[in-house]
Amino acid sequence: MSGAHDEEGWQAILPRQVVGECSAPLTERRARLWALVLDARSVPCRLDVTEGSWRVLTPMDSLATAIDELRHFEEENRNWPPSPPPPHPLAENTLSTLSVLILLAIFHNIIQLDNFSLPISYAPDWIDLGNAQAAKILDGQWWRLVTALTLHADDLHLVSNLAIGGIFILLLCRELGSGLAWTLMLGSGVLGNLANAWVQLPGHSSVGASTLVFGAVGILASLSAVRYRHRPHRRRALPVAAALALLALLGTEGRNTDLGAHLFGFAFGIILGLIAEPVIGKYGPPGPVLNAVLVLLCIGVVVVAWCLALIVHAPA
Repeated sequence: MSGAHDEEGWQAILPRQVVGECSAPLTERRARLWALVLDARSVPCRLDVTEGSWRVLTPMDSLATAIDELRHFEEENRNWPPSPPPPHPLAENTLSTLSVLILLAIFHNIIQLDNFSLPISYAPDWIDLGNAQAAKILDGQWWRLVTALTLHADDLHLVSNLAIGGIFILLLCRELGSGLAWTLMLGSGVLGNLANAWVQLPGHSSVGASTLVFGAVGILASLSAVRYRHRPHRRRALPVAAALALLALLGTEGRNTDLGAHLFGFAFGIILGLIAEPVIGKYGPPGPVLNAVLVLLCIGVVVVAWCLALIVHAPA
């Protein structure tokens, strides 16, 4: 850096030559940035500051090249960094989401009752009918991918999933709307159970909504990563940290639960979130009608899955 006047053969690059007539004087930060750009493009330059005024100098025979390079740089970075995404209105569906979680708890308690009966000719063993047993899933009993998500090994297993996982489910349902959120969560839970069945031994079985819960965390991580991809210090690490904390709490918990299913649920949640977020950004979140259709679709999948489980295993 030199504080002297222009040396013979060196010429100052004027801001108006690069960014137009309305340009402001160079600041120290911008002058150093221009010097870095020219240095990266192998254009000789030096910085000069005189009475607090910063300038970038370049040899006369390099002046046109330097101006051209800086114009390209300024044009490419005119709107960088991009503005943060606009605030996303949250859906007010807390009550409906809590209702689904309560229904899951009611279902768990009902099937524990000795005097609970259905209009069928046998008393079903719900865990046996609905668990995610690897060999049976790969043999074509696809409904186990769904029914296993509605079963829990014991009360502690249920409370852990509802109390901890319910937080992420509530957040996701408010973020996307109930229909889309439950569709993506159900999809991540089903795909997580399917992938887990492929990698486990044939006799392996598991139950629990935690695969779906980890899917919700993965979806939230994807949404945050895509929306704040240009701002790496904004919220991107929070869902991943939440997943690790959730894994510590639920990942190795109890019988009939499965670490692999949790990890696969999280992975497929990330994938589905990465697919969904650009579509939402282009077309907007689903409206009330589409959300209602998606909710009914999720309910229908669960009901059909359990009907098949009860019918297929009915004694001859």
